[in-house]
This record gives sequence, C-alpha cells and structure tokens, in this order.
Amino acid sequence: MRDRSPKEKPRALVTGASRGIGAAIAVSLARAGYPVIVQYRSNDDAAQAVKESIEKEGGRAELSRFDVADAERASAAMAKLLEGAPIGVLVNNAGVTADAPFPAMDLAQWQTVTRTTLDGFYNVTQPLVMPMVRARWGRIVNIASVSGVIGNRGQVNYSAAKAGLIGATKALAQEMAKRNVTVNAVAPGPVETDMFQGALAQGTPLDEVLKHIPMRRIGKPDDVAAIVAFLCSDAAGYITGQVIGVNGGMC
Repeated sequence: MRDRSPKEKPRALVTGASRGIGAAIAVSLARAGYPVIVQYRSNDDAAQAVKESIEKEGGRAELSRFDVADAERASAAMAKLLEGAPIGVLVNNAGVTADAPFPAMDLAQWQTVTRTTLDGFYNVTQPLVMPMVRARWGRIVNIASVSGVIGNRGQVNYSAAKAGLIGATKALAQEMAKRNVTVNAVAPGPVETDMFQGALAQGTPLDEVLKHIPMRRIGKPDDVAAIVAFLCSDAAGYITGQVIGVNGGMC
C-alpha cells in the first residue's frame, strides 16, 4: 500500500524524544512526512535542538513537556494535544534505569522504572486508542529492550518493566487489529546513548558487553529508528503484535 502523502498524515507523538533513541525516531518520522510531537520530561535545550533539527530539514515539529509517569499531568497534557490535529502514530520510548542487584534494590528504584515504563505506557496510550479506532488507522510502537526478552543481571526492575510492556503490546494488538491499528514492540540491545554511557561509567566493561553481541558492535540510535519508521508506515499494515529485536544477533 502506498504511504499517504505528507499533507494527509496525522501527527506522530514520540515520548522521551529529547535525546538518544527517541530523538532519532522523531527525526526519522519527520523525514517520512509526519508532523512530530517531541515529548520530553525536563531537558528544554535538548528538546528544542531536536525540534530545530527537524525543521532545518523541512519537517514539522512541536514540543510537549510532561512526565509520562505522572498520571495527572500526563492526562492534562494529552487532553491538550488531542485538541489539535489527529495523532495517528505513537511511539512509547520514554524510559529510565535504576540498576542495582535485586537484594539491594530499594522501593524507589523499583517504582521509578516500572512507573515510567508501564504507567507511562497507560497514561499516554489509553487516551489515543479510541481516536485511532474512530479513524480506523493507527500505529503504536513500544520501545522495549533485550533485557525484557532475556533478562539482565542488575536490572530486575528494568527487565520486569520491559517484559510487561511486551505483554501489553501483544494484548493490545489483538484488541486493535480489526480497526487497522497495529501495535508492535521493538527490543533494542545495547545502543550508543547517554543511558549506555552511564552504564559504562558505573563500571560495566565494554569488552564484556561486546562478547554477548555476535556483530561485535554497539548499536546506533538510527538502527532502531529505521525499523520504527517502517512499522509506522502503511507498508507495515499487516504486522502487529510482534517484538522485533535490534540487537546485533543477541538471543
């Protein structure tokens, strides 16, 4: 099926889009002709830089600042966004880490991660589902992680949250399929982002990470953005409920 022309395309909301994978996804979707909503929690300068990068290439972008884990503020922000042009594409990318061995993990570390990933998914996705149903077209892509597929030491909270996101993906895909709304997950392996650099700074040996990646390199944000852009296109209309690894062969 031919992709709809830029003037026909609905807006695309990308959460956690001020840097890293989210920023790359926002730029990629803008290049595909979607007007992009760059959602972020706090870094005004980084979000503005993403917006300017999109506009420099002739794309359209707007900013939306709120914490996806904060139900009240997220609800208000989503209501305001829904007053504008239709939102037909959603990429749930916002996420945080708070790594620790499970016996030493405190409740705050557990809740910070699970609330951002799982509550954040609900807070942003639920208001958009019925508008997509009424439009009989929509694309929802959830950014999971290889940690949610195979687990990772020191990340019981993160692995649990991302595994939960995968379960939500599969269930929602079944609910939405008849309405031409696809729901998929992308599960990256290690990617060159501030989050990954933070893990290295805390003592994770790069050589040890590379041993587990058959391609022997760390992924780039654009590696993830490319598959997300495809899943958001009309060409991916018969793909739903899937978890696609972007991990250099990790299994």
